[in-house]
Amino acid sequence: MNTQSANEAIRNGSMAQLVQQTMEKLKPEAAYFTTVGGRRTALFVFDMAESSQMPAVAEEFFLELDADVSYQPVMDFEDLRRGMAALQR
Repeated sequence: MNTQSANEAIRNGSMAQLVQQTMEKLKPEAAYFTTVGGRRTALFVFDMAESSQMPAVAEEFFLELDADVSYQPVMDFEDLRRGMAALQR
């Protein structure tokens, strides 16, 4: 998150509201708040069924916090098993 934008969002209360709305919308398996490279960072682990969900997740962070947003797809064990089984075919 951009430091100045995040500072303003904290001061005016919109940061807490944005995080709360994000938690309700994504229903993440986990959410972590830390710093990366000296910048405030939020990490949400959630199920994204379709890539078309990406704008709905990211836009408020872009608009409100001037944040950088990235996605990292991951698999759970069952996904891995299905993927490995497909290699056997």
